[in-house]
Parts: sequence; C-alpha cells; structure tokens
Amino acid sequence: MGRKPASEEKRLKYRLTTHVNEKKHRQLQELLRRSGKMDMSTLIRNILEGRQIRIYVHDETMDMWLEELGRLRGEVRHIGVNINQITRHFNTYPEPFRKATYAKMAFEEYLNLQPQIEAIWVIVKKLSEKWLSA
Repeated sequence: MGRKPASEEKRLKYRLTTHVNEKKHRQLQELLRRSGKMDMSTLIRNILEGRQIRIYVHDETMDMWLEELGRLRGEVRHIGVNINQITRHFNTYPEPFRKATYAKMAFEEYLNLQPQIEAIWVIVKKLSEKWLSA
C-alpha cells in the first residue's frame, strides 16, 4: 500500500537548478554534515523556506565526564540495593538488638554514599561552569 499523495499546495512540482562557488559549496557541505540526517536538496529547501536547521554538536571533552557519571551512577545504585536489602531484614525481625544491628549496617552503607555524592557534585559543578556561564 503506497503513501497518500501530497496535497496540491505541498507538492513539489518545479525543479530548480543553480550553481554556487567553491566557498559556498563547502559551507553547505559543512552545514549538511552537522545537521544530521538530511540530504542537500532538503537542506536547501529548508533554507529557501526559512525553516530552522538544527545543528548537532558533539563535545568530546564531555565524554570523560559522562563516563565518570555513569560509573558513579552504578556505584550509587549498588549501594542503594544494599540499603534496601538491609532495610528488608530490619523490618523482618522484631528483636531490638537485630534491628539495631541492621540499622548500623544501613548507616554504614549510607556513609559509603557520601564520597560518590561528593564526586557527582564536583562533576556537575564543572559542567555547569562550562555550559551555564554567561
């Protein structure tokens, strides 16, 4: 089953050809490269119709920070799982001595979170200085 035909107003009926110099061609090629999944004719149509062209930028300096954030996220998740398991045991046993033991264990796990949280704050501060500075 084919697609619906375009309305008469949206149908592209007329072919235009043009020539540009080498400098303009390089500019268009660079714009095309940075604008994602688009071909040259779509790019030029968007320019002629005054549509926005999105430029995608990849900052390689961010890769290291994002990798570190991913690692910290995993560590925080593991510690959170440990705290949840300790809490489950805490709620299972009614004896005060066992509850106190599990509460101490949960607090120790909570203290293990502090260095990761601090590292996350440092990274977020650096990223915000880079991207939010005016």
